[in-house]
Amino acid sequence: MNNTSRFSLVGIGFGPSNIALAIALREQGLTDWANHALFMERQPEFSWHKNMMLENTHMQISFLKDLVTIRNPKSEFTFINYLHQKNRLADFINLQTFFPSRHEFNDYLAWAASHFKDQTSYGETVFDVQPILANEQVVALQVHSRGVDGSEKVVETDNLVISIGGGGYIPKQFRKLAGDTRVFHSNDYKVAIEANNTAKKIAVIGAGQSAAEIFMDLHGRADDNQVDFVIRANSIKPSDDSPFVNEIFNAEYTDKVFSKSDIEREAFLKEYRQTNYACPDLPLIEQIYGVFYEQKVRSHYRHRFLSSTEVAAVDADENGIHLTLTNRKTGDTKVCSYDAVVLATGYVRDQHKTLLAPLSKYLGDFTVGRDYRIQSTEDFKPNIFLQGACESSHGLSDTLLSILAVRSQEIGEVLKQLKQTSTPQVTDNTALVD
Repeated sequence: MNNTSRFSLVGIGFGPSNIALAIALREQGLTDWANHALFMERQPEFSWHKNMMLENTHMQISFLKDLVTIRNPKSEFTFINYLHQKNRLADFINLQTFFPSRHEFNDYLAWAASHFKDQTSYGETVFDVQPILANEQVVALQVHSRGVDGSEKVVETDNLVISIGGGGYIPKQFRKLAGDTRVFHSNDYKVAIEANNTAKKIAVIGAGQSAAEIFMDLHGRADDNQVDFVIRANSIKPSDDSPFVNEIFNAEYTDKVFSKSDIEREAFLKEYRQTNYACPDLPLIEQIYGVFYEQKVRSHYRHRFLSSTEVAAVDADENGIHLTLTNRKTGDTKVCSYDAVVLATGYVRDQHKTLLAPLSKYLGDFTVGRDYRIQSTEDFKPNIFLQGACESSHGLSDTLLSILAVRSQEIGEVLKQLKQTSTPQVTDNTALVD
């Protein structure tokens, strides 16, 4: 690519966070930013957690915490207006629920994303970010991406917003099996389980919402498969969504969490961990309990619930995946073999550090300010914003939908305050956005 296009803002990823930002820029009257932004998304089209779009799964968060409502209830991008546009508002009201199906909320997000198709480049994987130097200062950034056809593109910007979501966490004992398609993370569940459609004995590792949903999905897929539900805890505990506790997800709590000392924040996050981690919805827990109860009624013990159990070692051969399981109460150990293993083991949110490694001398330990900007040295002039990777500093809501609307407004206000904006010089627009 001989000519390099320049944009006022480049967003890496076009999931809920950057969709909310695109909307906020438009609605806050930041036309220079809104019209001269480019969002680069590695997926070929919009999709949100596509491999966990299971039947009969619902949102765990109110539809009112959509992309905009808390910031601007009059916005055309509310979930309610989406229902109106789809001619389903009255029918949804009849459901008498705050929790739409995950399929419907994905469709809402896709509908919102479609309004920005001229500013979005799908099928683009950003693999490198390089500094542009002038007078011994970093004055801008060069963003390198690769399309699905292998072609590489370069764009320049003064402002980068990274919203790439989490990557599946693989426990260390499983990492030596990277590339073995019989072991996969829940993030890849739908496509991976189809690739293992002959598997009869399956282990699900984890105790959160994803693990619970996958167990129920496997239970309903066939009458003759056997599933071991393996958790380290003594039991599955439900999420605490009581109203006083839920206040920690309010936008104003971000200030409260950020202002705490490191020790205080760590204690706070630990205290409220049960609101977001390893805590399925109570109705789902009740369904799972019902499955195991029915096994007792019929004296047909197809599945096993292995609580207080951790995976001590992992081996694999042509006959299966062999897990050494240790009972944490008794210390007893046994080896169980499986045709497939699903790791519903959570996510890591530090991929931005690898992506920004060429800038590490300017960004230090990647500390993020209250305004979601990564703090940098004085000779580094661009702005890099981080969305969805600031839980340790901004609170549990940072990785969730709860604060999308308000966070996007705050980033927009920072951009508005900047003394200079980048005027785009798009020289190859058709090569970037189809």
